[in-house]
Amino acid sequence: MVRMLCPEFRAGFALLALTAACAPASGNPHAQSPERQSEAEYDLAREYFYKGAPREALDHVLKADRLDEKNGKALYFTSVIYLSFCSGDRGLKAPDCKMELADEYARKTLANDERFRDARNLLGNILILEEKYKDAIVALEPLVKDPSYNASHLAWGNLGWAQVLDGQLDQGIASLRNAITQPKFCVGFYRLGVAYAKKGDLPTAEQHLSSAVGVDSPDCQNLQDAWRERGEVRAKLGHTDQACGDFMKCRDISLTTDAGKACAADIIKSSCPATKPADSKPSSVATQTSGIGRLT
Repeated sequence: MVRMLCPEFRAGFALLALTAACAPASGNPHAQSPERQSEAEYDLAREYFYKGAPREALDHVLKADRLDEKNGKALYFTSVIYLSFCSGDRGLKAPDCKMELADEYARKTLANDERFRDARNLLGNILILEEKYKDAIVALEPLVKDPSYNASHLAWGNLGWAQVLDGQLDQGIASLRNAITQPKFCVGFYRLGVAYAKKGDLPTAEQHLSSAVGVDSPDCQNLQDAWRERGEVRAKLGHTDQACGDFMKCRDISLTTDAGKACAADIIKSSCPATKPADSKPSSVATQTSGIGRLT
């Protein structure tokens, strides 16, 4: 059974999108060859996606795939768009979320070009969401050993998370410590905090969770599950007032997510002072398919 989309996925999805934006534009959109038409459709897909119209983007990128089945950028972008439908508050339960198609197109990208490093990282993340942790580890291990990959912190972050979720805590912590060599990678700090909490080292867990929400970025400061996790860690440490503050922050980010609802319940459970929920801010959606990957 597939898990709800983890928040760090939402906190990581924009890195995917950012890299897609940096991909080179295609040539003449009026060219007649199927390959050039495919490139033109790919460019239109990117344009619609970054204007907030993912369904229109999907229509165009699927046309690009049909026109040229060897267009690796389009195949990869197809996987990313399918994955984007899973990045909202409902996560994998969203009606438009089709994880199997995200998986399929990530694999097609690698079948077309096994050196497409971001596609390998994306596939690893998808396998984690599908709870295929050992498969994710196998997919990601070659990537962290590849000196040519210039976003190795993302690969280390996904590998470490797969190891943690597979019960390999020590290996996961070692991998995640490599991930946080990028100091703004809040998803890596969050995952490392979770790993130390699972290991029972609550002070170190609190430290890394504080680093996650302390990154100077709206996406990181709205990383909802990091606030909830730190609240739970602080409650176990007996820091009730601080825990209540974290639960309230988590609740105020969004009450419509599973994390927000859990934090609202934690406020009652912890006998926190009654406060009116603040106006909900947008939850950290579409920022680092978590450190998920990029679009190149």
